[in-house]
Amino acid sequence: MRPHHDGSELYVSDPAPALGDTVTVFVRVPRGTGVSRVHLRWVRDGEPVFTSAKVDHVHHNDTWWRAELQACNPVTRYRFLLGTTSGVRWLTAYGVTNHDVPDSTDFRLVAQPPAPAWTRDAVIYQIFPDRYARSAAAELRETPDWAIRADSWDEPVVPGPDAVRVLHGGDLDGIARRLDHVTALGANTIYLTPFFPARSNHRYDASGFDRVDPLLGGDRGLERLAAAARERGVRLIGDLTTNHTGDAHPWFASRPDFYYPGVFWLGVPSLPKLNWASAGLREEFRAIVRRWRAEPYGLAGWRIDVANMTARHGGDDWNHEVAALLREAVGDGLLIAEHGHDATDDLDRDGWHGTMNYAGFLRPVWSWLRAETALSDSLGNPEELPVRDAGALVATMSAFAAQMSWRSWEASWSLLGSHDTARIRTVVGDAERQHVAAGLLFTLPGTPMVFAGDELGLTGGGNESARQPMPWDRRNIWDNKTLGRYRDLISLRKSLPALTRGGLRWVHADGDVLSFLRESASQSVLVLASRGAAKAKLTGLPPGITLENLYGGAPPLHIESDGSTVIDISGPAVQVWVIP
Repeated sequence: MRPHHDGSELYVSDPAPALGDTVTVFVRVPRGTGVSRVHLRWVRDGEPVFTSAKVDHVHHNDTWWRAELQACNPVTRYRFLLGTTSGVRWLTAYGVTNHDVPDSTDFRLVAQPPAPAWTRDAVIYQIFPDRYARSAAAELRETPDWAIRADSWDEPVVPGPDAVRVLHGGDLDGIARRLDHVTALGANTIYLTPFFPARSNHRYDASGFDRVDPLLGGDRGLERLAAAARERGVRLIGDLTTNHTGDAHPWFASRPDFYYPGVFWLGVPSLPKLNWASAGLREEFRAIVRRWRAEPYGLAGWRIDVANMTARHGGDDWNHEVAALLREAVGDGLLIAEHGHDATDDLDRDGWHGTMNYAGFLRPVWSWLRAETALSDSLGNPEELPVRDAGALVATMSAFAAQMSWRSWEASWSLLGSHDTARIRTVVGDAERQHVAAGLLFTLPGTPMVFAGDELGLTGGGNESARQPMPWDRRNIWDNKTLGRYRDLISLRKSLPALTRGGLRWVHADGDVLSFLRESASQSVLVLASRGAAKAKLTGLPPGITLENLYGGAPPLHIESDGSTVIDISGPAVQVWVIP
């Protein structure tokens, strides 16, 4: 094991300081690393400052060094300089290096209000309303002129130019009828893709933000769903498109100053791009965010569609200003940005709390666990999804985590798939590898998000085919073993403070196996994930103790006096042990 620091409660006394507060930070130095001196380098008003750390205490084989750090700027960057018997080393969020690395990899102390406290214990369940469940009233609603009504609820989704016009009739009252499934799974927060009126089943081409689509039950339907969810302790998060609207939106005809003339999202002529230079547009969206946050709807926050492109066009870039405006409007709610690639430049300010972590979580997990058969990337890349080993997974996750604060990483949504991607079962090919993926989803840092139907083992190789209706009346196709595993893993996450509040130390990553420690002030656990049969030697563990297995069915794990152990794995597996 190497010297370590992260932004969790073991290493930072206050992760949400006010500007000017002094915070204590710690570095954990294992025996045998040759470290005899630790210096803190922090950046104050753009100028680096050095202070010396002191030994705070020694625990087992680890020496803990302590230093004081002032939150002198909204984002205060810091790193550690280690004096060792073999030369000096830098410790940044990317790890330990024997060469200089850019300040972009520094740890970050952020003096901005953090994401709501409830997000640390949240399990997000994403619902695409048209395909989740429908009420009796849905069958009586008139089909609009733009739509094609599916012959039955279970009619397969067929990709093609007309796929976005096909209505299966799911509505908000249907979701309310199926809330018991959500709570039985263990999810406590529902993320709804857009519920505003539009001319597509996905509703990202809004024709208004002032009402709920009548096809979904209208405003009263959202009221009823909100009330039913509240009774069960479930929060609702909405989906707001701030980059564009549909061309049927009244603004497009009446407020040309709200749009860039002749500019459309990705060139789609029905999706005109909004121009955030307009003060009137900014006031409209401030009111929209506040309206649906208020009772009787009481949304807990918003996911912002195409956040990476919002308020950006040519020489214009008001993205940060818009994020700050929306953050102020959302109050004490949650604001999550959609970025399909790299969101790190847009985080750790007074805007987005986090991102949908496609780049730093989904993609590395997919690349490690993907099936042997060729699979298109489905994230916009022209080549097929690469096959990578556990070392590459850790390197990718570490690279992205190093570019954001710990708390932005925790608030960001970890996901294995969404309405915009292939299903995880299709990506990995079988239930056993999906189990490994789910194990990582619920044990690594980040807020886990499940796309409705993944827990049943549903399949689909692209966004349209992944949007199949939930098979409520076809229980014979449910993968009940996978459903049970999701329930057990969510329950495990909720029961272990180390998984919701703990830091992260990578223990092993080679080929088919990776292992890591999650450590909080009250608890430490060891997690192992394997994509196939393997034998792994783990080192750097607490010596001479025996670990009790909490998940996976493995026997107790004995750690030798040198802090090592050897584990034989028979196939794809997830194992979790608690460290006494």
